[in-house]
Amino acid sequence: MGFGGAQASYINPVVPFTGMIQGGLQDGHKITIIGTVLPSGGNRFAVNLQTGHNDSDIAFHFNPRFEEGGYVVCNTKQRGSFPSIILVERGDCCNRTKRAGEERKMHMPFQRGYSFELCFQVQSSEFRVMVNGNLFTQYAHRVPFHRVDAISITGIVQLSSISFQPPGIWPANSAPITQTFVHTIHSTPGQMFPNPVIPPVVYPNPVYQLPYFTSILGGLYPSKSILVSGTILPSAQRFYINLRSGSNIAFHLNPRFNENAVVRNTQINGSWGSEERSLPRGMPFFRGQSFSVWIMCEGHCFKVAVDGQHLFEYHHRLKNLPAINNLEVGGDIQLTHGQT
Repeated sequence: MGFGGAQASYINPVVPFTGMIQGGLQDGHKITIIGTVLPSGGNRFAVNLQTGHNDSDIAFHFNPRFEEGGYVVCNTKQRGSFPSIILVERGDCCNRTKRAGEERKMHMPFQRGYSFELCFQVQSSEFRVMVNGNLFTQYAHRVPFHRVDAISITGIVQLSSISFQPPGIWPANSAPITQTFVHTIHSTPGQMFPNPVIPPVVYPNPVYQLPYFTSILGGLYPSKSILVSGTILPSAQRFYINLRSGSNIAFHLNPRFNENAVVRNTQINGSWGSEERSLPRGMPFFRGQSFSVWIMCEGHCFKVAVDGQHLFEYHHRLKNLPAINNLEVGGDIQLTHGQT
């Protein structure tokens, strides 16, 4: 399930891994990798955005190295060769007069033995790299990014998922999309990351028992987003998606087919507030059909897209975003994907 043109996620891929990027990279494309750095077995790992399964042409080589105090190498490989010039960035100072060589950022945002969330955002002039929700670096394109149609990952990492967000979900005048993801695909109840012994599969595959309840690692913050997708039952009356803060419901999304409405609300101390029902267009959900709901947290509101189309905004009524740390889904649907 996914937005129009959205690519299915890779779940539990075995490293070394190479997978295709359907349709190649586009401006606004985002790729998010969830994994864990292994505590031993080497000193490096690498993510390559490349052309084909052969690694002779790599548009962006992202290479954390746990050596000499830790640093990250960024480079481009053309016709089988990396350039030899080294540009070193320390703090906020960087020699950017030449961009033909290896760039070293003398800071290590990853830790051995710990999980991470690594996101690549494609922009017209550069790649933006987010690590655990924070901007880590920007890397100017040296070759046309539309040549990239594969991703390769090697080294001392265990992967939980590789996710793809297509461009064009939010309106052109909206804030830049910088959301991040933590998969909540479970092998056993309460386990944040899938068991690595499960064979790798391409999502979608599992169907979840409802009501579905899972934690949101680290809670919400501006740029965090959540994806829920599934199929609405032919006889459906209602279903709901709740973002919870303890016993409170910060955001209640409740499509009601018997009322032809999409109700939004907040429940605090057992009491519901005023409902919001207005929509810029008709009911976006249909009985018997699949759906995808993408919720992006901004500083003042939630932005909600359905099947790749921006639908509405919901202003925060609970302001403590990190305390909003649970996702709940239930009702007359078959849930196939919960991603936070």
